[in-house]
Amino acid sequence: MSRPRAVIAASLPIVFGLSEEEAAAAVGISQTKFRDLVTQKRMPTARRVDGRKIYDVDELRLAFKALPHEPMVEEVDTWADVE
Repeated sequence: MSRPRAVIAASLPIVFGLSEEEAAAAVGISQTKFRDLVTQKRMPTARRVDGRKIYDVDELRLAFKALPHEPMVEEVDTWADVE
C-alpha cells in the first residue's frame, strides 16, 4: 500500500521542488500574491513534469533573497523641540 505524498515528503531529508501552494507558503505569501510575483518576474517560473508545476527551492531562495529589505525608518524624536 502506498503512503500519502505528505507522509513521504515529511520523511525526506531534502526537498528539491514545491507545488505552487507550498512555494507561496515557503516565501510567506498567499498563492495569489505569489502568482503576481511570478508574472512580474520577481519569483521564478515553475518547472514542468507533464502537467504539474514544480518550483525549485534553490531558485525560490535566491528570488526571496533578492527582494528588498524594508527601509529603515528613523524614529522621530518628538521631544527634541521641547525645552
